[in-house]
Amino acid sequence: MKSRPSLAPVVALALLAFACNAFARSSDRRQPIDIEGGSAIYSTDDSKPTVLGGGVTITQGTLRITSANAEITMRNGEAVRAVLRGGPVKMSQQLDDGTPMSSTSATADYDMKADVVVLSGSVNVTQTRGTLSGDRVNYNMRTGQVASGAAAGGGRVKMRILPKNAGTP
Repeated sequence: MKSRPSLAPVVALALLAFACNAFARSSDRRQPIDIEGGSAIYSTDDSKPTVLGGGVTITQGTLRITSANAEITMRNGEAVRAVLRGGPVKMSQQLDDGTPMSSTSATADYDMKADVVVLSGSVNVTQTRGTLSGDRVNYNMRTGQVASGAAAGGGRVKMRILPKNAGTP
């Protein structure tokens, strides 16, 4: 049975597109997922998505995600899509090498069947070795392809890569 990675490792992998060599804490994917919200509406037969509101917090190991609300679509008892919105959506996680990674965006949309995550709306990803910002970051976990771009109305993608040995003479 193939296990599905959590959303924050995807964001960390997006940083690999600009020369960062650390992966999100792999042991987090084997931890239980705890979800907390001010309210929840769900169907016991997967006919409708589970909608959480009132401030949502999702934790799994060192992964922490917060948003105003979340919508989780299930099929046959398995989560197939998670869409987090509002607040903004904030994610943080410790990487396998012990360094922190964090991101903010207006929306995070994770298609678990296609293995694609899309962060959109004022996206900022920060890691010890650099930053990535733009209107949209699309990561295909199957192909390793990262696409980052601006909305149709303009804008730019911005990256900053710090030297590997910053501060060393």
